[in-house]
Amino acid sequence: MKYDDASWHYGGDFPSNLSDEAGGTHIGMFVAWCLLNGLAGEIHTDEFPEGLEKLKNREETPGQWFINNCDEKFTDEDLNETGNKFAQYYYADKNASYLGVYERILGQNVSHLYAVPDTWESFEKLARVLNEAFSQWSSNG
Repeated sequence: MKYDDASWHYGGDFPSNLSDEAGGTHIGMFVAWCLLNGLAGEIHTDEFPEGLEKLKNREETPGQWFINNCDEKFTDEDLNETGNKFAQYYYADKNASYLGVYERILGQNVSHLYAVPDTWESFEKLARVLNEAFSQWSSNG
């Protein structure tokens, strides 16, 4: 199952002043949070562990890492069973909260939501909310 694809974003109504990679920042932030919180699928833990190590060591920003290691696509292979259940609830469901939270936390001082800086500082702001959301979801599940 494909949850998201950067090309779905930069291929549509996308600001011309931004690079295509900006279409993957919001995806990369979520995927990076999942992988750094024990929700990585076997493709990252077993098949390509060196990529996961780069993420853990913050050798690339979340968006860069996503573009370079996931072929711009977020699929169910990226996550383990628990990660997929959380992604279906928080990211992919029609009532999912992720994009609204992303906009509320990171979209306030940018010209466009795609202009959110792909930085570890942005990630840390978002991670606090994702930690809470996952904790609440886990306790209800």
